Amino acid sequence: MTDLALPEVVRIASDLIRFDTSNFGGGNAKGEREAAEYVGAYLQDLGLDVEYYEPIPRRTNVMARVPGRDRSKPALVVHGHLDVVPAMADDWSIDPFAGIVKDGMLWGRGAVDMKNMNAMILTAVGDLLRAGEQPERDLVLAFFADEENGGVEGSALVVQNHPEWFTGATEAISEVGGYSITVDERRAYLLQVGEKALIWIRLVARGRAGHGSRLHDDNAVTKLAEAVAALGRTRWPLRLTPTTEALLQGLSALTGRSVDDPDALAAAAGPAEAFLRSSFRTTTNPTALTAGYKHNVIPERAEALIDVRVIPGTEDDVLAELQQIVGDDIEIQTVVRDIGMETPFAGELVDAMVASLGRHDPGVPVIPYLLGAGTDNKALAYLGITGYGFAPLRLPADLDFTGMFHGVDERVPVESLVFGQRVLADLLRTY
Repeated sequence: MTDLALPEVVRIASDLIRFDTSNFGGGNAKGEREAAEYVGAYLQDLGLDVEYYEPIPRRTNVMARVPGRDRSKPALVVHGHLDVVPAMADDWSIDPFAGIVKDGMLWGRGAVDMKNMNAMILTAVGDLLRAGEQPERDLVLAFFADEENGGVEGSALVVQNHPEWFTGATEAISEVGGYSITVDERRAYLLQVGEKALIWIRLVARGRAGHGSRLHDDNAVTKLAEAVAALGRTRWPLRLTPTTEALLQGLSALTGRSVDDPDALAAAAGPAEAFLRSSFRTTTNPTALTAGYKHNVIPERAEALIDVRVIPGTEDDVLAELQQIVGDDIEIQTVVRDIGMETPFAGELVDAMVASLGRHDPGVPVIPYLLGAGTDNKALAYLGITGYGFAPLRLPADLDFTGMFHGVDERVPVESLVFGQRVLADLLRTY
């Protein structure tokens, strides 16, 4: 049982972590149904009408609309995803699905990505409605399935088959933004205003099958290994965008360092360095290998999965270059391809998010950044909805928060969740 003495946002996040919604990709997932029903029950208890959409058994999405004070204003989508990447329990120091609180932290798969934000959304809305208040404008609360598989069995199908859920909405907020980093011992917040494009590819090498003891110069495994090593060792050149240029200017203003060496400037952000550096260039990371079935049999086919994240607008150029790197003998199959996005660090919603952070952490600068990964904002973009990352968290300087995404011993401070709930409620009350 969750400790009732804990803040509600922590209890809700802990409960959500206990639903094992592991998503292995490619349609192999435990499913979000129980977590979605939990969320739906919470929203119903607040007096909201809840809709479910389960296009594939157990892949459940849930939505509720909160009427605002001024319904002439465009609606705001506030969304999260209920699935998580798998966690290998033997690698963790605690049960990854126990949702325990230890050392002032909530531990478990999803504590960072993103059952923490789901709990912040629910409790922030709960704060308003229980106090007899309304948000400034209509809110569309959506909790999606399958985000960790590119959303192909979640937000993509919701947008395709239930666009009416988002009637009147023009903007959205979700994960991976609004959190603090420490830059040369000074705190700053990163606000996500764009995402790199996602291209998940499969490399396929073919050769001649045969006995493992023979001389064999047409070996599919060897061909694949050479291609994987070539891609994995490729260091793509810097390619800055308006957002990453603004990020560098913000870091420079904090540190007094030059923007001429972006990687060195990003290093001033401590544990967040790797997250920021990945936004300056395309990345191609091998993530899985499949080949063979017996020690002494050379297979005729070998495959690898590559996670490609591309600077927005360069997708076709990158695909062509990938083929040059791996060679004509290797087939490249596109498994998932989604858009990149970038929007100006300006406008009423951006101003409101910055102001909300400022009211709860005065004098701390907010800097735009480009997310090296992706969110369900990509699916909403097909409906003309502009998405931002705003899951506000004030974090300790020594916590490698960005390293927790898909990492081992994922955890988030209890006090950070309480801070995030308050900031989010402030935004929803005023924007």
